[in-house]
Amino acid sequence: MRFKTKKAPKNGRDRAGYPDNMLNMALPNPSYGLSGADVPMQPEQPKRNWKKIAKRTLITLLVVALLGGGWVGWKFLSNSAKIFGWGNLFGLFQNTKLDGEDTGHVNILLAGNSSDRTDGNGGGNLTDSIMIMSINTQNNTAFLLSVPRDLYVDIPNHGYAKINEAYQDGQNDKFNESGYASGGMGLLEKTVSQKFGIPVNYYALVNYSALRDAVNAVGGVTVNIQSSDSRGLYDPSYISPTNHAALVNLTNGTHVLNGDQALNLARARGDSYGSYGFARSDFDRTDHQRQILIALKDKATGLGTLSNPITLGKLFDSMGNNVKTDMKVQQVRRLYTLLKKVPSAKIASASLNNGKDVKLLTGYTNRYGQSTLIPAAGIDDYSQIQAYVQKLLSAGSGSSGSSSSN
Repeated sequence: MRFKTKKAPKNGRDRAGYPDNMLNMALPNPSYGLSGADVPMQPEQPKRNWKKIAKRTLITLLVVALLGGGWVGWKFLSNSAKIFGWGNLFGLFQNTKLDGEDTGHVNILLAGNSSDRTDGNGGGNLTDSIMIMSINTQNNTAFLLSVPRDLYVDIPNHGYAKINEAYQDGQNDKFNESGYASGGMGLLEKTVSQKFGIPVNYYALVNYSALRDAVNAVGGVTVNIQSSDSRGLYDPSYISPTNHAALVNLTNGTHVLNGDQALNLARARGDSYGSYGFARSDFDRTDHQRQILIALKDKATGLGTLSNPITLGKLFDSMGNNVKTDMKVQQVRRLYTLLKKVPSAKIASASLNNGKDVKLLTGYTNRYGQSTLIPAAGIDDYSQIQAYVQKLLSAGSGSSGSSSSN
């Protein structure tokens, strides 16, 4: 006797009207009592469209990059306009050589003043920091030579005075002479060029805020303090009658300085009561200034700065608000290209008195009773100094910042 199996209705329900898989849905094993064809299908998970996700991610990144680049671009343009003027910005698209490049040396006079000071003590137009930066375009080396602010010189048409007064005199007299920049920097150029026997191709005048803001923009600079005092450096620098808080207090060794600390170190020369570590006074100060500038150059041209739009924007702000120069924008672009080729180890740090083998200056009390410096060869004899400068030029400045020219 054969039993016939009755088929479920076509609508998928049993004779009682329930779905034909209800029993199996209630059992622990969903395949119990059913053939493989009757096992209920699990809900299919939606497939991720990786192409769409990648496309959206790429678009998002591009938008962020464009916004960041646009912001950096605006920062660059607006601050460049402060320095060069809007009409000169088209020079960005021009290729140009710098004066002196064909002859092998581009010489730039760097000067710093405190025109931004707000303490009311005056003296803002005195250039207390003066350096000659010379770039050897043939072998990608350079040197930084400090000019002491107390150097007693005969300023053209103004008589004898400390060299830091030349800029102020030129500003007051509206100096204008062929071959030099106009105003105070032109008179300072002429004075330095005549005394040191070196042509000056360009100048840059910065105030103290530029150094502080630039150091903060790049996240600080690293310096190596090597004081002759085993304790390091200490100087409670005088800022104003009510502010003595800006201190230099650094042990010998490596330090990362923020903007305020770098500025204090650049200004300190150990002439405050209780200070120590500044055996050479202003010569130590200029050594520190050169060290800070080289460290800042390393950070400003490093990948971490160039790839960070926020950092670049802050760096452009520090320059736009605080720098004056007679260079055109295309010339600054070319200067940047040249400086990138010069490793810091190939930038010599030079001084006219290094306390060792270079002793080209001596102390002198002028007619006003001021302590000044004059050439060791005599008050108007710059022959030894000029020979030293020519030696730096011809040597290619291939020594490091710790060379004997310090």
